[in-house]
Amino acid sequence: MTTERPIRIAAQLHPQHGSWAHLRDAAIHTDELGYDLLYTWDHFSPLYGDPDGPHFECWSLLAAWAEATEHVELGPLVACNSYRNPNLHADIARTVDHISGARVVMGLGAGWFRRDYERYGYEFGSTGSRIRALGRAVPEIIERLAVQHPAPLRRMPILLAGTGPELTIPIVARHADVWHASFPERPSELEPIVARLGEECAGIGREPASIEWAVGVEPDDLDRFLVDDAETYVALGFTQFTLGFSGPAWSVEDGAQWLAWRDRWNAERLLPASA
Repeated sequence: MTTERPIRIAAQLHPQHGSWAHLRDAAIHTDELGYDLLYTWDHFSPLYGDPDGPHFECWSLLAAWAEATEHVELGPLVACNSYRNPNLHADIARTVDHISGARVVMGLGAGWFRRDYERYGYEFGSTGSRIRALGRAVPEIIERLAVQHPAPLRRMPILLAGTGPELTIPIVARHADVWHASFPERPSELEPIVARLGEECAGIGREPASIEWAVGVEPDDLDRFLVDDAETYVALGFTQFTLGFSGPAWSVEDGAQWLAWRDRWNAERLLPASA
């Protein structure tokens, strides 16, 4: 698959094992360096390292980042559908969109981290029940965004994450502006999922390329991934790459080579030869 979409580079700052002051500085630096997007995750305690270590909540963090930054789009990668009523969730996102000046991407997922559910008293259910709940919530969120006053400052992009071929991909095909296909170890993992998305889109008369495809890169794999895999993913149709960064340093400058690659790629393929 080929695409005329530009390459876009996101930074996901893992909101754990560090101070708010350093995390805020990293967000500002992300903006200054020219990343396209700034994400965090939606958990209640660290995913790795000391499970009782420092950690910050998703939407509160995004609201503060929205005030501290100027250009970068921002959102959760991804907000767990289980943790908030869909109508409230839409209202939170709309409010942060106003704080940011129309820069919020509404990232949504079904949830998976059992410890979050148990620590905060949410029913974990099954993988199927959580994904079906997401499928019911997404149109409700979209409907609520359409009637809020004041309305979001733009048509808020809906990012949906996941690769489940039977339950998740049909939701992506129907509702996603952006599809985030997790953090795979190799491009071949996603080939059957890409094919499945194509089938679902064909069934509802939607062009798969109308969805921006995104994939994540783990913090310890930035250099290898860029050299070995990045262009293979682009050939598959992926144009958004999310680079993970860990606390307490959140060294977003380590993504400089990715930003340079993005600029070269976009200049060579998207601009007229005379430009």
